[in-house]
Amino acid sequence: MWNQKTFRPKKSAPSGSKGAQLRKHIDATLGSGNLREAVRLPPGEDINEWLAVNTVDFFNQVNLLYGTLTEFCTPESCPTMTAGPKYEYRWADGVQIKKPIEVSAPKYVEYLMDWIEGQLDDESIFPQKLGTQFPPNFKEVVKTIFKRLFRVYAHIYHSHFQKIVSLKEEAHLNTCFKHFILFTNEFGLIDKKELAPLQELIESIIVPY
Repeated sequence: MWNQKTFRPKKSAPSGSKGAQLRKHIDATLGSGNLREAVRLPPGEDINEWLAVNTVDFFNQVNLLYGTLTEFCTPESCPTMTAGPKYEYRWADGVQIKKPIEVSAPKYVEYLMDWIEGQLDDESIFPQKLGTQFPPNFKEVVKTIFKRLFRVYAHIYHSHFQKIVSLKEEAHLNTCFKHFILFTNEFGLIDKKELAPLQELIESIIVPY
């Protein structure tokens, strides 16, 4: 079962030289510490390829971050998936579960990660071979993935930030979240109303530039 201590295996970027090249570009720009630069579409690159490689990356990051909290984020401590008192998320994937259901936070994250993994493994959505066409609704799929990954961040910040601090992980969490927000902001991936639970934090990230 996925929750045993850590997390699922890391996903790798689409094979072929393209994914590898883009990954090198991300690593190089991230290494410079300039996140603003790291999220920009590299000159001459295909926007869908760029979205695809980064989607895999952010999925892995959130997975790892949440994985450090699995013993603290339990059905007892987090019986619902919330982001503070005003926001509660219910799960539906439109396929197996059509009507949103209330589940505990760990169950929500488990459903979510399984669902994203299913999208990433579906070659008709995330083509693995170089030069294969992306589906026409690709950006919409990516937007749904990012919207839902954001909810995991929102839950971590609202329910487990003290734990993150005690684990001395807050700098890492903040850097990952900043990178995530700058990327979603650059490509308009998450609607403003969805970002409300972490609005102040997001403004502190976006405004200084």
